[in-house]
Amino acid sequence: MTAAPRAVVLLSGGVDSTTTAAVARAYGCEVHTLSFRYGQTLAVELERAARVAEALQVASHRVVPVDLASLGGSRLVGDAHVDARGSAIPATYVPARNTVFLSIGLAWAEVLGARFLMFGANAVDYSGYPDCRPEYVAAFEEMANLATRFTTEGDRLHVLAPLVDLSKADIIRLGLALGVDYGLTHSCYFPDPQGRACGACDSCRIRLRGFAEAGLPDPVAYRP
Repeated sequence: MTAAPRAVVLLSGGVDSTTTAAVARAYGCEVHTLSFRYGQTLAVELERAARVAEALQVASHRVVPVDLASLGGSRLVGDAHVDARGSAIPATYVPARNTVFLSIGLAWAEVLGARFLMFGANAVDYSGYPDCRPEYVAAFEEMANLATRFTTEGDRLHVLAPLVDLSKADIIRLGLALGVDYGLTHSCYFPDPQGRACGACDSCRIRLRGFAEAGLPDPVAYRP
């Protein structure tokens, strides 16, 4: 029997990355998920990512520490000085985050001999986040295939964002068809101490609109 191709999937525990991991599994890949402790104020996302990885029965799940908080530049790492008024890029954008994460994912893919490196960039995000655009994904793949011993010795790595052209509602429908339990996921930028979503931040609004457009209730808890 031919061994299943390996895929490294960046997993934050949100709707998009969780669905991407399910897509990788549906492709028939041996899935290895990768999360990051990067100084984010949302510690709950790492706990949710671990739960998602367990539910999807991935081959392995790792959490890598990367200190992006020491650089600042984003509300998600507690930098209150960020003012995105008048900018198309929101204050929750973390400078070069996807490039840093994908680069570490590339290293792990090389170690594993993985053929695929996948993340959950999508159409809703790439209007505001420059590192979620289709041209960014293509450029990173081109760079990746010039950068490693693995690729220069004849193998090729495919960097995939399988949700890149989908709306949030379409992503949710796809995930449900693949058996995703969205009750395990987390999206809120500003949850309360119990981990309940605020319902008011950009991420919550996009998530709630996605479930509404899909004609489904959101299964996670929101604070009153």
